[in-house]
Amino acid sequence: MTRVGRIGRIERTTKETSVVVEINLDGTGKVDVSTGVGFYDHMLDQLGRHGLFDLTVKTDGDLHIDSHHTIEDTALALGAAFKQALGDKVGIYRFGNCTVPLDESLAQVTVDLSGRPYLVHTEPEKMAPMIGEYDTTMTRHILESFVAQAQIALHVHVPYGRNAHHIVECQFKALARALRYASEHDPRAAGILPSTKGAL
Repeated sequence: MTRVGRIGRIERTTKETSVVVEINLDGTGKVDVSTGVGFYDHMLDQLGRHGLFDLTVKTDGDLHIDSHHTIEDTALALGAAFKQALGDKVGIYRFGNCTVPLDESLAQVTVDLSGRPYLVHTEPEKMAPMIGEYDTTMTRHILESFVAQAQIALHVHVPYGRNAHHIVECQFKALARALRYASEHDPRAAGILPSTKGAL
């Protein structure tokens, strides 16, 4: 029997961007992403593939100004779609963590699908400012935007790394796995909401 996926779909339109995001948490890692920012597309591809999420992202933004609005609004829509796809959260693990190395860099990510947005984020100082057209200071802002809409607690720590591409990419890979583990159904907790508060 094929399990019906938990799917979230968000369409977000402002004067600066038009974004459509669809995510299936019970997918196979099929990804179709286009934001106009090459490295960001690569990171979202990693998120879908390593999370085993089917992910579609189509963003048309004001790239003639810079990539900020495009990146931010995509992250906001992605967070909202993720929250929608989670549904009532009954039977999920809730917590997830993953440590991912990428050559000389290491990312440690822990997530709680708590219903309460909170971000702790550290990465090496003096990173290269740009990766292609991607401003490396946007990584934290992507996570802030995602967390705000997904309503999760997220801790991301990169204790060391040298290459900016590696530092950012290992964060997205570890985030993908942590989200996957936290959102999966626990066969021992069927029908149970993993919270003593009675709400997540």
